[in-house]
Amino acid sequence: MGSVRSRHADRIRTFALAPGDLLAGKYLVQERLGRGWEGEVYLVRERGTGVERSAKLFFPHRNAGGRTARYNARKLHKLRQCSILIKYHTQETIRHQGRSVTALISDYVDGEPLPAFLRRQPGGRLDAFQALHLLHALAAGIEDIHASGEYHGDLHAANVIVSRRGLGFEVKLVDLFPPGRPTAGAVQDDVCDLVRLLYDCGGGKRTYRRQPPEFKDVCCGLKRSLIARKFRTAGELRWYLENLEWSTR
Repeated sequence: MGSVRSRHADRIRTFALAPGDLLAGKYLVQERLGRGWEGEVYLVRERGTGVERSAKLFFPHRNAGGRTARYNARKLHKLRQCSILIKYHTQETIRHQGRSVTALISDYVDGEPLPAFLRRQPGGRLDAFQALHLLHALAAGIEDIHASGEYHGDLHAANVIVSRRGLGFEVKLVDLFPPGRPTAGAVQDDVCDLVRLLYDCGGGKRTYRRQPPEFKDVCCGLKRSLIARKFRTAGELRWYLENLEWSTR
């Protein structure tokens, strides 16, 4: 039991990098962008060029033998034509607390994490019309991934970078999915996660009763069986939103 506790105690829970920290002798940390199950994502600046990049650092216990990082890099390369995903550049190895840590270096995109974006909105949420516009941008991006025979598998607010573009939104995903075969169930998980993002962006439980019927018709009360029956894929969800008829009442 003692050795098990020791192994868990040695796990890196956060890298806690500060602005100005140097990675791999070439990247200066600017700020942390997000944190997920596999690791943390930081905004960094190349010392030689001044170009901003994003660096995903993997927790060693989530990246045994470098397998998770390799999987992510290969999938990002395979899906490089999917505009919702950040473009991958290269892999680096850094030292942190005496341990080797893998970092994937990718493009940095303007915007802010969805939770921070929502906090700046009136009432900490989007109205139904805006939330459905945001969902449309996300669904169209995930549709591209599904069309490539893959799935995402880790859709939640902290993984979404959002910026306003006129009447709509531009979105990027800073994290990818855990290893696994693409299945119909995995695709359906993505669709359910998309609907959950709509629900949360609209204010969640505290506002759901007051939402218009068009909003509730998409959320389906967050019942998976109803969502699966209505939207089998992200493409079907995108099409539904584009053809949504609003009540005149």
